[in-house]
Amino acid sequence: MKELSFFDKVYELVQQIPHGKVTTYGAIANKLGAPQASRAVGYALNHSKNLENIPAHRVVNRKGLLTGKIHFMGTNLMQQLLESEGLEIKNNQIQNLEQHLWLP
Repeated sequence: MKELSFFDKVYELVQQIPHGKVTTYGAIANKLGAPQASRAVGYALNHSKNLENIPAHRVVNRKGLLTGKIHFMGTNLMQQLLESEGLEIKNNQIQNLEQHLWLP
């Protein structure tokens, strides 16, 4: 049986993020045993655009900033998706991050 690629492992983990919660690029990298690979997690999520059921909008930087929003079609799609799940966003940053943070 073929081992999953790093990108596929990222996708599997991101699919587990509950509705109304977010996690960070670093938390995903740590869970996958590659703590220096936060940026690679971002690359994986950027390549997930054509995949269904990958809630990439639920992954933010360690400060709760929507750093990946430029990769979503429409200027505020990432923010709109998060707000529709009950999160409050101000100045591209999740408010009360600790309340919404999910650690894998």
